[in-house]
Amino acid sequence: MPSVRRVPGQGWLALLGGGEFSFGETLAADRAWLAKTPPGPVGFVPAASDSAEYGRHFTTYLEATFEREVEVIPVYRPRDARRGKNAERIRACAAAYLGGGVTDHLLDTLAGSPAAEALAQKLAAGGVVVAIAAAAQAAGAAARSIFGGKVLTGLGWLPGGVVETNFDPAHDRRLRALLEAPGVEWGVGLATGSALLLGPEERIESVGTVFVLGGAEADFEILPETPTGGLR
Repeated sequence: MPSVRRVPGQGWLALLGGGEFSFGETLAADRAWLAKTPPGPVGFVPAASDSAEYGRHFTTYLEATFEREVEVIPVYRPRDARRGKNAERIRACAAAYLGGGVTDHLLDTLAGSPAAEALAQKLAAGGVVVAIAAAAQAAGAAARSIFGGKVLTGLGWLPGGVVETNFDPAHDRRLRALLEAPGVEWGVGLATGSALLLGPEERIESVGTVFVLGGAEADFEILPETPTGGLR
């Protein structure tokens, strides 16, 4: 099995493969990361999307389904990510949830910003950071652009690793192409509704089907599922 790892730290990074929460497709994945989250509001960061409605719908879902309060942290553009108040909100929330949208937009918004630093500090210090779909793709060492297959520099939370979401192993060309990028050693394909949770001391949990690939020409391996929160 390839070495699936995240940057060192005491927190948990939850990568979600995608799905409609309003239809219950992310229910098991959300239950898994919420089990790691201390009491307090969940901070929703819409940096991958321009939609204010997204935050409102997510707030309704989390409150109705899990009785968890949500605070929308208004990071939509680079200037929002540079505001100290938004970075403070990220540090203060029980978990920071990066919503889906467009990977390019999220990376352009967060690159080199106090908001990105606050997220990294949260992972280092014992907090919870959740990223779904396009945001999960941005977490790696590199990410696939929506424009002509260009490879972007990711947030770097997965040393040598890349992520493809809403993944179907029968259509693996894009993930394998990412694995040919300089410095990339391993990749993860997250099916819709699945989740990969990476914690301190190299702890790993998975929900649903998580595919791991150790190179562009390698065969897929599947992580054993740990839906009840067991540790490997």
